[in-house]
Amino acid sequence: MERRSVQYGIISFSVISFFLVLYLVDFGQDKFNAEIVAAATVAMAVLWMTEVIPLSATSLIPLIIFPLFGVLEANTIAQSYINSTIFLFIGGFIIALAMEKWNLHKRVALTVILWFGSSPSGVVLGFMIATAFISMWISNTATALMVLPIGLAIMHKLEEEYGKKEMLPFSKALMLGIAFACTVGGIATLIGTPPNLVFLRVYSISFPDKPPILFGEWIKIAFPISVVLLIIIWYLIAKVFYPVRKGLIFDPKILKKEKESLGKTTYEEKIVMTIFVLTSLLWIFRVELDLGFVKIPGWSKLLPHYKFLDDGTVAMMMAFLLFILPAKSDRSKRGYIIDNDVIRKVPWDIILLFGGGFAIAEGFIKSGLSELIGKQFIALNGFPLIIIIGVICLVITFLSEVTSNTATAQIALPVLASLAVQMNTDPLLIMIPATLAASMGFMLPISTPPNAIVFSSERLKIIDMVKPGIFLDFICIVVITLLSYILLT
Repeated sequence: MERRSVQYGIISFSVISFFLVLYLVDFGQDKFNAEIVAAATVAMAVLWMTEVIPLSATSLIPLIIFPLFGVLEANTIAQSYINSTIFLFIGGFIIALAMEKWNLHKRVALTVILWFGSSPSGVVLGFMIATAFISMWISNTATALMVLPIGLAIMHKLEEEYGKKEMLPFSKALMLGIAFACTVGGIATLIGTPPNLVFLRVYSISFPDKPPILFGEWIKIAFPISVVLLIIIWYLIAKVFYPVRKGLIFDPKILKKEKESLGKTTYEEKIVMTIFVLTSLLWIFRVELDLGFVKIPGWSKLLPHYKFLDDGTVAMMMAFLLFILPAKSDRSKRGYIIDNDVIRKVPWDIILLFGGGFAIAEGFIKSGLSELIGKQFIALNGFPLIIIIGVICLVITFLSEVTSNTATAQIALPVLASLAVQMNTDPLLIMIPATLAASMGFMLPISTPPNAIVFSSERLKIIDMVKPGIFLDFICIVVITLLSYILLT
């Protein structure tokens, strides 16, 4: 009962905050629509940060508020909730669900782990690389849910062999390694984590005349940052904070036995892996890829209507193939690689969450709020760009520690787009570092879904996450700021 009272108190506060903003904020004549968008954004931020109602439910508010107050027509705002970026996410998730259905994710993870030797730190590194790789292509949450059972199974076997007390530092390092690798792996591709997709859509809404950010272009920027962060995180948790006593060597037979239990690679696994690899290649090489020392022509130029295509088209095309390619196993109900049950497993709540963020971005632009806010940042013009990037990363990283990463990106990116315009600088220089920073958060279980998932294993105390997490937050701020500045200028 007390909890319910607190929830209704927060909901009431969000409503009050909406009307307070309307009452207290005056943007001037003919700017009432901008005031409505600002008020709705504040109210949604309260609900998103506290999660007293589902995040997806909060995301529906623009569909109600904007038409009621005359900001945007209902049909116009509804189109924000379903677009090509959304289908890019749906296609990627369908492929991920196919991997999960046929246990391909387990085989990939165990194979990579076995490549990295038999030392405790080597096993942690193997897990982190496998986890980061999977997280590049599917959601961080799904990756954590997939990899955690493998980690726990191997951990149990090692504890039986060497003792639970002896393995305590290793278990902490492994759990944190899985969670943190999900985070840094996800930033490497456009579909790896929700804030990246939020950026993609907000950028296209804010700067419709600029060429869109393509899959391969994002990888050129984000992948090096991801690799550097992965190495730093591994070293800190496995060598500094939770090192296992020197000289301890694991028997690789334990890991090999786990892999052998999967049996031979099935026909269905081969099909899914082929689709997975082809999808990745089609995304990366869809348009010309300029690596600096060589230009690789894009395959889409071979088609007469190549300008009509985007990465969402590729995702849906390859996902569709999984519904029509035949399966040989009796586990397939209708005789295809995946069935209708996969559609039911697609996280439609996250899709609505994306839509809410895109609707806010649309409201910021159409109401003129973006321009108004951007003008308030003119004073920052006197500071070096790298300082501005660093401050933005600092604020967003620590905000993401206590709020939804996706919600943080949805609230911050439209504002930063306006800031870039007012500063007369390339918006990518500000928006990309902010997007990467929005995915960070290493201190608390609530910071990211992977943190919460590994914390649920009951192998960690909060202090186990806080100790390395606070160092990693600051390290990530520095790395993202410096490498983004170097790679984007």
